Amino acid sequence: MAEILTVNLNTDILIIGGGAAGCMAAIEAKKADPDLRCIIMEKAHIERSGCLAMGLNAINAYLNNGQTPESYTKYIKDEFFGVIREDLVYSIAEGLNESVKQVENMGLPIEKDQNGDYVTRGKRSIKIYGERLKPILANAVYCAKVGVLNRVAATNFIFDGEQVRGAYGFGCRDGKLYVVHARAVIVTTGGASGIYKPIKTGDARNTTWYCPWNVGTGYAMGIRIGAEMTSFENRFVPLRVKGVNAPTGTIAQGSDIMHRNALGEEYLEERYKHLGGEQCLSLYRLLATLQEEKSGKGPCSLDTRGLSVEAEEKLKTAYLNMNPAIVLLWANDGYSPGKRPVEISGMEPVVIGGHCQAGYWIDRERRTTIKGLYAAGDVAGGAPKKYVSGAWVEAKIAVRTAVEEIANIKLLRISDEEINEEKERILHCMNSGEGMSREELERILHETMDEYAGGASVHYELTESKLIIARDKLKEIEEKLQLLRAEDKHGVISCLELIDKFDVAKILIEHLLYRQETRWPVYQTRTDYPERDDTNWLGFVNSIYDPVNDRVKIIKRALNESLCNI
Repeated sequence: MAEILTVNLNTDILIIGGGAAGCMAAIEAKKADPDLRCIIMEKAHIERSGCLAMGLNAINAYLNNGQTPESYTKYIKDEFFGVIREDLVYSIAEGLNESVKQVENMGLPIEKDQNGDYVTRGKRSIKIYGERLKPILANAVYCAKVGVLNRVAATNFIFDGEQVRGAYGFGCRDGKLYVVHARAVIVTTGGASGIYKPIKTGDARNTTWYCPWNVGTGYAMGIRIGAEMTSFENRFVPLRVKGVNAPTGTIAQGSDIMHRNALGEEYLEERYKHLGGEQCLSLYRLLATLQEEKSGKGPCSLDTRGLSVEAEEKLKTAYLNMNPAIVLLWANDGYSPGKRPVEISGMEPVVIGGHCQAGYWIDRERRTTIKGLYAAGDVAGGAPKKYVSGAWVEAKIAVRTAVEEIANIKLLRISDEEINEEKERILHCMNSGEGMSREELERILHETMDEYAGGASVHYELTESKLIIARDKLKEIEEKLQLLRAEDKHGVISCLELIDKFDVAKILIEHLLYRQETRWPVYQTRTDYPERDDTNWLGFVNSIYDPVNDRVKIIKRALNESLCNI
């Protein structure tokens, strides 16, 4: 085995993932008790990590005038056709505005009108100047004197069979194994991209909607110790500006800009209003656009022609706060959105608990089914459309619970034998000789998921027969994971990420197979079960992985079960 140094650390609370939820959890932990020891373990750097690394131009979960926690919860329930954790969504709604004000006080600029009120972008959205959102949060973390392990990728939980006692991490640059013993662990690692074949290929393959480095590690670590997961089949497929994956909502939300097909026809209101309209706007726009493309009337566009010079400048400013690539592309091409429509299309599916609801099965206090482990943000399941402000609220709830419960928990130092087992797992890919390249095995995974598990090339459509083929092909891939090779420390991280993607994909297939209906069109379209079936499927599909027997146990949970503590 290659030489690897071990760094042992002790802390009260370990937060895995330094994105929006992770930073907020750390800030709140030190606010609750300044003497509390708290460490963030982050694969990148907390100043520019996670899905908000480039910034944000709107807070999409906020209670504007006339909105209440009750109306917000009803909106989310309607949007997801009755299947959500109402207890989780309501608890998020209660804390949205307070959390936004808190981050504004940290320095986040929020657009205001002449009366000093927030400028709205819809009933539940406000405009912000959020290009520096992550540096603002990171600065608050440092001011709170939180310990931060930047560029340390979490690899597995330290688990004694009953309780999580910390986590292992591998230094992306120093190549050290970090063994962090903790009295409580909060996982805030985000969702999973890179499970499906990316729309872009070659050097542009990481030009994805969701952060390409959010690969589902938090999910995979929980799966491997038998944590209960929920709703992986409720995938998310974003509708984006083609080529640069910029958000279409920046153009369309709160405006009268029309959706047009290649024939110049307005198609959203004319042909698809019956699909949901305001009730499920994002899904409705995606489904309508996909149907137009399937019928041979694509490509589809947002008709921005006629935008005034002032409106065009405001649009570019909004994009500079979140996705500067589109503005740079327009400038390079001499393109004016006021003179030419903006082409749109669906992207590859992702597994995410912030837009949809895939993630850990948690109780109202954000406890997972594993003692000592809490979840918040995109990695936590059951509460869709939480976005960044909802992630902040969940982080505050999770850390409040953890702080209350660690008083009677002692640190448990694990044996050298257990540490060596994780060392061997991490460095196996550096000792596998000729082996198999990570790029080749990832290509096989992507092609399998794309063709047989509802990727973009098959219009996101699913059938039992294809999913069974996907399951069998994943078993073949699993046998080859032991052949992975890496030439350096970053290669080791890439190999570990691929293993995490595979573990998530395996659970995803079982969820997609089990739900025999179509509840969320495009996100989860079963062409062999094309109708929604409230009689049999108005509830949750959950799973627990058994690592001893390599089996996935599927659990069907009714809506009212979610209201009880785990």
